[in-house]
Order: sequence, then C-alpha cells, then structure tokens
Amino acid sequence: MPRPFLVLPLLLALAAGFWLTRAALVRWRDLKAAQTYELVAEQRPLLLRAGGAVLCGMCVAALTVAVALDGRGVRPARAAVVTAERPAAPPLASAGPELPPVVTQFELIGKPAGGELLEGAVAGPDGRPRTVRVWLPERYRTDQQARFPVVVLHAGTARRTADAEVPDVFEGIASAVKLGRARPFVVVAPEAPSGTEHPCELVAAAPQALADDQALRTAVGAAFRTLPAGPGGWGVLGIEGGAACAAAAGLARPDLYGAAAAVSGRYDAAALAGTGAEAPEGSTAKLLLAAAKNDADGLAAARKLQSALHDGKGRAAKAGVRISDVVQDFAPDRERLRLVRVAAQYLAESLTRTG
Repeated sequence: MPRPFLVLPLLLALAAGFWLTRAALVRWRDLKAAQTYELVAEQRPLLLRAGGAVLCGMCVAALTVAVALDGRGVRPARAAVVTAERPAAPPLASAGPELPPVVTQFELIGKPAGGELLEGAVAGPDGRPRTVRVWLPERYRTDQQARFPVVVLHAGTARRTADAEVPDVFEGIASAVKLGRARPFVVVAPEAPSGTEHPCELVAAAPQALADDQALRTAVGAAFRTLPAGPGGWGVLGIEGGAACAAAAGLARPDLYGAAAAVSGRYDAAALAGTGAEAPEGSTAKLLLAAAKNDADGLAAARKLQSALHDGKGRAAKAGVRISDVVQDFAPDRERLRLVRVAAQYLAESLTRTG
C-alpha cells in the first residue's frame, strides 16, 4: 500500500486506542470503587475496552513499521533496475583455474636497509586473506624503468612473516648488493599458514600448495615492476625455521623458481627427496644449503639432504645441490647476516645463468 494511504489508518488506530484506553481506565476505577463498598459491578465493559485498546496498539505498531519501510524499500528496487540496464562486461579469458580475488594495494610501513617495506593482503591457498610484506631495494625508486628479480622469503612460524622472525634479513640482502655480490631484489614475505606451530615441518606433505602460489605471483606482478614469474626471475629463500619451506618450494617447482637457498635449516631428507623426484620435466632444481662453520647440526642436516637427493629417484637425482660451510664470525647475528649475504649472492648468480 502506498505511504499516504497508510498514514490515515495509523491516525485512526491511534485515536481509537487512546479513547479505548481512557474508557478502560474509567471503568477500572468504577470497578475498584464498587469493590471497596462491596457493591456488585459488571466486569465485561472493562474487559472489552481493554482488549480493544490492546488491539489498537498492535495495529499502531504494525502500521508504523509499514510506513517506515515504505520510504526505504523503494530505493533498492530502483537501484536494481539501474544495474540491470547496464550492459554486461564481456567475460575475461582465463588460461588457468579461477583464483580468489587478490588485493594489490600495499601500504608503506617502514624503510629498513635503505629500501621501503610495504604491507598488503593477498588471498592464500585456502582463499582467506593473509598478510604479505614486500621490500623494495633502494634502486627501485631511483631507476623507474628497471624490472627486478624476486625472492620469496618463507617464514617458519604460523601467521608470521619472515622479517618478523629475522629482522636483519633485509640488511643482509642490501649489503650483498652494496658489495657488488648481488643485483637488487624485490623481496616478498608472505605470512606462513596456520594450522600448526611450525608449518615447514609439514610442508613435504603438500609441497605444491606452497610452491605453486599463483595468487601471490599475480598480486606482486600487478603491483610492482618485477620480472615475470619463472626460473629466470624468481627465487626462494628460507632462514632457520623457514629453510625447509624454501627447499621444498625450489625442489617442487624449479620451473617457477630458478634457485632456492636454505640457511641454517633442519630438514626431513626423505620427504624432500620425494618432493624433488616429482618435479616437472624440463627443469632442474638448484639448491643452496648454507650453515655456519660451527653449526654442526645444521651442516649434518644439509649433507644428509644432499645425499638423499643425489641417491633419490626421478628429478631429485638431477638437482644441483651446493653446501656453504665457511661462514664464521664472533656473534650469531653477525654469522646470520653473512649467511644471508651468501644466499643472496647464490640466488643472483643462479638466476642470471638461468635467465
């Protein structure tokens, strides 16, 4: 019913309700007075008037809601008509499966190691948004025409990015560039998945989910001047808890990552050998396993993984594995800085040869 025709019944219901309520109160007073003097009084008029007042109140409430909604309900219908009248956009051709929407807006949150650190959100393999941090080297702003290789930096702690675990990682990469040992990289640090306290310990169960991160590559490629994803332009790095993730990604998809560097890690050698055995044909994994000279457990784990890959099946036996065991310094943080520098140099050399 149109709004003007609803107002009149509302006013009538208000008036009738007011009259019936007043009449019921009068009858109630008369009834109380009669009971005081022990006189007989008829209760039926009181009940009729009270019931009528309640009914009018219900009508007033219903009509008030109807009037309020009538003013608002017209607008969505009109909006729907306008939307329907617009011509539909032609569907975009897709070479692969449909991806969850990706957010390509990144905000500046800091300027470590002379570069810029930005943060945004990108859909994860499960479709839920996750934090992704991107470090841009100093040259990114000074050379507006250049496109940069990418290093994906894996974290070893659930719901954290690797730079939160290893705050000086950008210093190590920047120092390698300043010393002329590496070209500038764009470093991408996605948030590690949840579900377990140490995601990299379980990565061998589903290495493709980690390596074939198409949503991440799409978002980074759209937002930044990077080289196309592939063995000539993208590498992967993991430090300490994230080392096993980096090794798994590099072994599983050498067609996507030209090289992988794992620093101070501990590895499930048998599982990673199985991952390397199922790598795509036509590409060879390149892997650096680096540990400090006095890290006996780390070097033992690296050598065990190297042997497992060389003795493995399929593409695992063809993987190029190098071990770095020469870094030594007076403090653990200094050793880690130098190990990151070695990893950056290895990635730069390997991607240059591949590209």
